[in-house]
Amino acid sequence: MRIRPACISDIDALMTIRATVSENRLSDPARVRRSDYLDFHRNSTLWICETGGQVVGFSACDPRNGSIWALFVAPGREGSGCGRALLARACADLRRAGWSKAWLTTGAGTRAERFYRRAGWQVFCEMSDGDLLLWRSLR
Repeated sequence: MRIRPACISDIDALMTIRATVSENRLSDPARVRRSDYLDFHRNSTLWICETGGQVVGFSACDPRNGSIWALFVAPGREGSGCGRALLARACADLRRAGWSKAWLTTGAGTRAERFYRRAGWQVFCEMSDGDLLLWRSLR
């Protein structure tokens, strides 16, 4: 397993992973466009998890607002340590950018919620759409 910065040439793989996850599926995949990934590549930090030269996961954090925008692992690769490694990189980037806390949103009652809680994230509030706003100290 190798964690590395994403390249523009990785965007198709990121879009495929995002479209094939079993949780937090996009009801309309067209809502997250290639241009969104390009914007995050330019203005944020995108990390890739590779196994055997294949992209199997990615994370995106935004140092402009202290958020983790995305953390997705390809189906069948969950539990491999990829998600933990990507989350650690994203949190380290936000810490280096000067943030003392990070935030993200996720679905309530999901594997993702359990994953984040095990990693020390806490519920800040339930949002109007039923998702949870989670936060974590980066100190």
